[in-house]
Amino acid sequence: MNMALKEAQKAYEEQEVPVGAIVVSQKQVVAKAFNQTEKLNDATAHAEILAITSAMSFLGNKYLNECTLYVTLEPCVMCAGALKWSQIGKIIFAAEDLKHGFMRYGKELLHPKTKLEYGVLQQPCSAILSHFFAGKRNLV
Repeated sequence: MNMALKEAQKAYEEQEVPVGAIVVSQKQVVAKAFNQTEKLNDATAHAEILAITSAMSFLGNKYLNECTLYVTLEPCVMCAGALKWSQIGKIIFAAEDLKHGFMRYGKELLHPKTKLEYGVLQQPCSAILSHFFAGKRNLV
């Protein structure tokens, strides 16, 4: 999760919503990404989507059933759908997203075999998000 938090810091520095994601396969990082919706002018350029695409390309496989995604914020419904279709083996997220997170709708949005864990490094991952949005509110 520390590596995902470093990716979130990159997003923060580029004035993107600070979310970072890492995909690990057999104890090896196969992809890392951060939100790039502003840079790419693409509402779907979430850290999770970019990391999934990169991992699939690296592994040469459309399924990530033996991989773990570490992400600093609970995935949204769009990302949960992509994670379902990738058949990701495990998702570990740090901070809950009570407003936009997929868990509002339930774990059923994921592939039935996907394992889920949350709360890992919750405080620092929540803090970077809070600081980012506090800064945005002060600009308006």
